[in-house]
Amino acid sequence: MQASQQHRSSGMSNRLYYLPPQEAEAHCLPQFQSFDHQLCYNDGSQGTNFSFQGSSERYCTLESSSATGSYAIYNSPSTVSFSPNGSPNSQQDSQSYPSDPHHSPDNTYGSPMSASCITDDVSDLKHKLRELETVMLGPDSDIINSYDSTFTPNKSSLEMDSWRDTMEMISGGDLKQILVACAKSVSDNDLLMAQWLMDELRQMVSVSGEPIQRLGAYMLEGLVARLASSGSSIYKALRCKEPASADLLSYMHILYEVCPYFKFGYMSANGAIAEAMKDENRVHIIDFQIGQGSQWITLIQAFSARPGGPPHIRITGIDDSTSAYARGGGLNIVGQRLSRLAESVKVPFEFHAADMSGCEVQLENLGVRPGEALAVNFAFMLHHMPDESVSTQNHRDRLLRLVKSLSPKVVTLVEQESNTNTAAFFPRFLETLNYYTAMFESIDVTLPREHKKRISVEQHCLARDVVNIIACEGVERVERHELLGKWRLRFAMAGFTPYPLSSLVNATIKRLLENYSDKYRLEEREGALYLGWMDRDLVASCAWK
Repeated sequence: MQASQQHRSSGMSNRLYYLPPQEAEAHCLPQFQSFDHQLCYNDGSQGTNFSFQGSSERYCTLESSSATGSYAIYNSPSTVSFSPNGSPNSQQDSQSYPSDPHHSPDNTYGSPMSASCITDDVSDLKHKLRELETVMLGPDSDIINSYDSTFTPNKSSLEMDSWRDTMEMISGGDLKQILVACAKSVSDNDLLMAQWLMDELRQMVSVSGEPIQRLGAYMLEGLVARLASSGSSIYKALRCKEPASADLLSYMHILYEVCPYFKFGYMSANGAIAEAMKDENRVHIIDFQIGQGSQWITLIQAFSARPGGPPHIRITGIDDSTSAYARGGGLNIVGQRLSRLAESVKVPFEFHAADMSGCEVQLENLGVRPGEALAVNFAFMLHHMPDESVSTQNHRDRLLRLVKSLSPKVVTLVEQESNTNTAAFFPRFLETLNYYTAMFESIDVTLPREHKKRISVEQHCLARDVVNIIACEGVERVERHELLGKWRLRFAMAGFTPYPLSSLVNATIKRLLENYSDKYRLEEREGALYLGWMDRDLVASCAWK
């Protein structure tokens, strides 16, 4: 995206948000917080284990592993090869196993099927279903009496109708409908139907296809992982095999450039802070997830052009080891980068690093000083904080009360407009499907499918969130988004009142969107800004005091 360049003499209001490309390269690449590196697992007592004999053809997007040995464990690298039909075949590295006759070194691809792999073989699938039935119902059960060439089970009339309806749905080829039906089967613990639909989905999804095919690949991964972990009480870990930190940073930068969501969030927050601090001489900004620190480049430049001279700026950057990997080091890297920028534009500047998770932050970590006007920034961060539904400590509301006790002039909130926090699994699946369908469609408009890094961008920057939302529960589910209406209630309960965004912010973001597809839309409602794709709100931004 070409950022508009304003002459210094035009004043601060025209310099709030845009950074010339050469300056961006000189200082830092953007931060990005829409993915999380935590492991996701359910740790329960070891229950009944069952294994499936898998075929040699594999489908794998993210790594899914179990600790019991009932599933083969593979690492999914960032490079993915494709079969002639366009479905993904990851090049996998087998890991070592405990002593197990199924896991001999000579049986790498003939070992029990991993939680992220599905077979093509219909006869093999029948065998799997029979094994699964035996484990669940005992050796004398006889639910699956026979399968004819059309794969129609010999069951009671009601069950026959259900399977016949499923056959018709599959014949229709509606990928979204089959994903929903599979999620419903997983929700209802209908393992036979879920396994059948997963096998059909395996033939339909592709990380190199249409937006719904690409998203479907990662949603299928989440469904398989969820079924493996909750249905069998198996300790489950879901994580991507990390690329080199420089590569990961480049993927984040690509997504930052091709989609306006993060620029929208940072611009709107910076606009609110600049407006609140226009007459202040000493400004302290607390950023609760500073990442690469790139949000503050344009704000520092804007303050340098302020009539009457810039204020003294101090930034407290909070972040844990999650972002340190992409940065290639600790928060000192961010501090040095911003300090060099501030010196180049003659802005008095200090940086204070707080290397910790938001859950660990206490008053003494924030370094608040008398005589400084305080701004607090929550950009794409609070949804990672566990609330009352997860922990009695309720860090989500605790942080808001802590910040309110500091009497800040302005607090900015930017969050994804999605409802996945306390929703049960099936409605949460539907919400995730709807939200990320819009996200993947918007990427498809800007980032060509033949772009050699597009698969890596989606896998490492978006797929992790999708799998976490679908496959995980409890403290392991860290992606817990709420709609702005719920955030309003939380801020109000903490004692905050709305701080309406200025019309200048709205106008500046409208200019930003001129560089993108006309399917993006910007709306202002009740003092907040919403950025959406077509009829779906995706990001909301507001300010409080």
